[in-house]
Amino acid sequence: MIDTKALRQKILDMAIRGKLVPQDPNDESASVLLERIREEKQRLIKEGKIKKNKNDSVIFKGDDNRYYEKVGSQLKDITDELPFEIPDGWSWTRFTQIVSFDLGKTPDRHNKKYWDDGKYPWFAISDLQERATVNSTKEKISAAALRDKFAGELIPQGTLLMSFKLTVGKTSILGIDAVHNEAIISIFPIISEHEITRNFLLNALPVIVLCVKKREAVKGVTLNSSKLAAMFIPLPPLAEQQRIVSRVDELLAQIDIIEQNQADIDTLYEEFKKRTLTLAIQGKLVPQDPNDEPASVLLERIRAEKKAKLGKKYVDSYIYKGDDNCYYEKVGETVTNISNEIPFDLPENWSYSRLETMITLLSGRDLEPNQYNSQRAGIPYITGASNIEHGSLIINRWTTNSATISRKGDLLITCKGTVGTMALNNVGDIHIARQIMAINADGVCLNYIRLFLESHVRVLQNKAKSFIPGISRQDLLKAIMPIPPFNEQLRIVEQYKTIYKQLKDED
Repeated sequence: MIDTKALRQKILDMAIRGKLVPQDPNDESASVLLERIREEKQRLIKEGKIKKNKNDSVIFKGDDNRYYEKVGSQLKDITDELPFEIPDGWSWTRFTQIVSFDLGKTPDRHNKKYWDDGKYPWFAISDLQERATVNSTKEKISAAALRDKFAGELIPQGTLLMSFKLTVGKTSILGIDAVHNEAIISIFPIISEHEITRNFLLNALPVIVLCVKKREAVKGVTLNSSKLAAMFIPLPPLAEQQRIVSRVDELLAQIDIIEQNQADIDTLYEEFKKRTLTLAIQGKLVPQDPNDEPASVLLERIRAEKKAKLGKKYVDSYIYKGDDNCYYEKVGETVTNISNEIPFDLPENWSYSRLETMITLLSGRDLEPNQYNSQRAGIPYITGASNIEHGSLIINRWTTNSATISRKGDLLITCKGTVGTMALNNVGDIHIARQIMAINADGVCLNYIRLFLESHVRVLQNKAKSFIPGISRQDLLKAIMPIPPFNEQLRIVEQYKTIYKQLKDED
């Protein structure tokens, strides 16, 4: 599978470094653009539309190939502060040299008059969509909130928004007049001919802001409005900004298609997997062999062995099909019609049985924090689904206080929280927590049991309806499983493995 997230990041990273489209020496340079921006800022300051910034600066490259920043009469070498080299014709500048920006507000949550009968859209980070035009919000504020907290003014449609707290660097364009909270800034380029700079920043800021966040985090400084204002922006010529935006849109649209295709493939794969599992447990994946020992004989032998082992503790369960084509279960001397529990009819030589007849089930037990360690002392301690990835165990805890021990070869299944995740214990002795159960097969193929449980997992999940989902021992033990002859179990498992491998190889 293509890592489309990384590919998107790479495209945007190339864009801000001047590596996505070729430079054109005929373009008006970014230094000339910046001079026009400074002239426009002076005009807006005189008209009282923006405030004068005492930290206004000019960044230039000296004859020694080093970068300098001039603030008033002060000159500083900033070469080591700049994150990367930029092409000829580009310029470095501070964020507030090319834009003005405003922070939002959150009206008092306890003041009902600000939220009741909300009329005006109020954006939170969750309402933003990456690089998209946004037209709706989960919440709206009242006319009173707009008057008291936003001076009665809405931010106009077409404004660039960016989150800078919690989820950092998510950019969107307002599709409606609205306001926003204090975790978002609204951005107004000083010069944005045909909205070119706005659209360039829409693509560039997510990468730039994340770089700033990482750098400041090392210093122990949180990202705030002053840090945003001081961000270094690699500014291309205006014409190149337009070319970059067009190319980014083109490439990301292609990635959207790839993602949709991959989603479609994933869906088809899951559907095919479900269908294959269904065929497997219905006796339709491999042909039957009349020479195989019938499942009824296998089950009779398993029940006899269990009875001999458990004695009076053993409760015999026998499921059969009557002459009336109904299914019955005999437990001791009691016979019950269980046709409503039987999902489908079976091939010749197959039988139904409760799972408890064919397995030994071990429930786990939690340990106290002082009973396990991360220093590899003792045996592995498996706590839940977080320890299982792609059917394999991830070991990050150990214990010398083992009690509920799964042995090598057991099938592990999660029974709390994330229900139905499975892995084979190929490690050896491990202690399992209460979120895990360990299954050992008694006379049947354990991998066939695993296939059945994978096909049955939706039923198990439906049984696990509570604040913290969980299935009980009884949920597993009382599950009714279709049993093929033992040799057919082996053929089914092998065929499923072959199909699964082919799918993975093609993937």
